[in-house]
Amino acid sequence: METLLLAFFAIGYLVLAGADIGVGMMLPYLGRGPGERREVLAAIAPFFLGNEVWLVVTGGMLAGLFPRLEGELLAAKPGVVLLLLSWVLRDAGLWLRSRIPARGWQTWWDGVIVAGSWGLALSWGTLLSGVIGIGGPPALIPAAVLAALFAAHGLAFAALRLRGTLRHRAAVLSGHSGGTGEVRTFALTAVALAVVGVLTGLRLPLEAGSSGSWLAPVILALLPALVAAQAWVWWTFRHRVTGPSYL
Repeated sequence: METLLLAFFAIGYLVLAGADIGVGMMLPYLGRGPGERREVLAAIAPFFLGNEVWLVVTGGMLAGLFPRLEGELLAAKPGVVLLLLSWVLRDAGLWLRSRIPARGWQTWWDGVIVAGSWGLALSWGTLLSGVIGIGGPPALIPAAVLAALFAAHGLAFAALRLRGTLRHRAAVLSGHSGGTGEVRTFALTAVALAVVGVLTGLRLPLEAGSSGSWLAPVILALLPALVAAQAWVWWTFRHRVTGPSYL
């Protein structure tokens, strides 16, 4: 049961947060000016904080249920430091870029968002390389593959959320700008990220600690509320972006 819970939250994070990470990675392509970039960020504004909850829960489960695995992941200090730094910088950029209506200020924080998003993608790829036992220069291959998946997932999500010229730019992977192609592409990239999560999980030491007897039931009790809240957010903001948001 503990292993299934960990897989659920970890894969949920990859699929959900992979969308907003990918949008951040592709921000220079999607938005050619500060105004366009702000509208692109509006596509992820209602979701990115809720998506991060899945990572927080995953981290809590590692600490409480899988102490050995947590120790092995934390042993990869450069990757973990890059992950945390990229996470902080990306979120700082999202919150600060529109606080001052100055082009230089917004351009700077847009760059921080892009750098933080790429840092997140590559740090997850670096951790993936460590899990599957690839070191040295070849470790860049899994990192590059995962980063490409995040970018494709972000483009597919942006195509579902944006309108007009921005939508056409994002729909490059769909073959056309019709809704069916965009949904299909998003589903395919989501499945690809889920497969990466499953294949990685098969290589992990998933021996649960003794706290699972009481912690797992607590997580199971909270699970319906978390899923319901996530579903409510996605349903509420299911329509395309009509203009800039608070970001």
